[in-house]
Amino acid sequence: MPVAAGAAGFLLSLTAIPISYLLNKYSAMDSPMVVFAAGAGVLLGLLLVLYLLVIGRPPTDPLFYAFTVFSFTSVIDLIISLEQDGYINGFMGFYLKEGEPYLRTAYGILICYWDGTVHYALYLMMIAAITLRWSYRSVGLYWLGSIIMSLVTLLLGTIVGKFGTEIRPAFLLNIPYVLIPIWAGKKIYRMPRALPQVMAEQVAAEQRKWLYRRPLDVCFIVYLLFAAAYTLFRGFIALECSFDICDSYAYDQEPYLLDPVMYAKIQVLVNMFYLVPFFGLALYGLIEPGCEWMPDLTVVFAGAIAQAQFSYVGASLHPRTSFTYRVPQEIVPSFLYTNIFFAVGAQLLAFRCVTCSNFFLKGMPRTNEEMEKKVN
Repeated sequence: MPVAAGAAGFLLSLTAIPISYLLNKYSAMDSPMVVFAAGAGVLLGLLLVLYLLVIGRPPTDPLFYAFTVFSFTSVIDLIISLEQDGYINGFMGFYLKEGEPYLRTAYGILICYWDGTVHYALYLMMIAAITLRWSYRSVGLYWLGSIIMSLVTLLLGTIVGKFGTEIRPAFLLNIPYVLIPIWAGKKIYRMPRALPQVMAEQVAAEQRKWLYRRPLDVCFIVYLLFAAAYTLFRGFIALECSFDICDSYAYDQEPYLLDPVMYAKIQVLVNMFYLVPFFGLALYGLIEPGCEWMPDLTVVFAGAIAQAQFSYVGASLHPRTSFTYRVPQEIVPSFLYTNIFFAVGAQLLAFRCVTCSNFFLKGMPRTNEEMEKKVN
């Protein structure tokens, strides 16, 4: 029965394809209020159908229902992005016209691609883990960082940018995507951590190593210093710093920062105010042993940075961005190298902290008996 619940969640997500097609054919979908009502009705109806399908033996984790509904909207977002890039036609035109027109921008298309691929895969993984009663703590934390970063940038950029005057009632459908991740994040964080089976002596031996004896961590420190400086520099450009180097960089290297749509500017400002403190904490955690929060923190911010870089870089190069604000062709290679390094470094740091966590542990058992007590 648990496997059947997971299959039901997956199959319900695929109903987004016929539902969006039928709604697009419905002539009444020419009013913002009707589009909002249809969107809310579909989501509530999906919840009801899901409840009826699993009523015999419902999953014990309520996040199963949230992730199933979110997986449905991920398929919707993938349809939107594919339709906007001309790969398909006749599915979500009504919604982009009367629901959320800002999703037609380059940033909106890229954020839909991310939600329809990466988030969709994460939802299916978490649905499967819930039905099989497996832990999904790390996957959940990665999703949490990613979806919060995407929502903060999208919603703020929409409100303060050129689409601020085109906000329709369907904008309110984003409210569950703000509230549910907060609730889900608290539940996921409180899940028990997977404890590595190591003794206190092994942890102490790792934590006694000076930094020069940990060459991989030295590389990560160099990365964090670069990432912090790069993030601050782009943040100053977004704040319209008057230094000549900021102006020349914006016009010659990353003109997307000047796009009046505002998503790029909001993205780098969010990075400056939230990622720079993270980089500082991560530096401290790599130098000072026993920082138990490092694995969780790096996983959350790895998700946030991956989402931010995918959307920012993709939108900088996307044809939907005005040619004036696209990255110049001769700059594209260096632009890609820099931003890929920025994104991949965070993923590798999180992988290091999760898989080789001895340096960050404290209070580990000293004997086999203590180990068994702590595990059980």
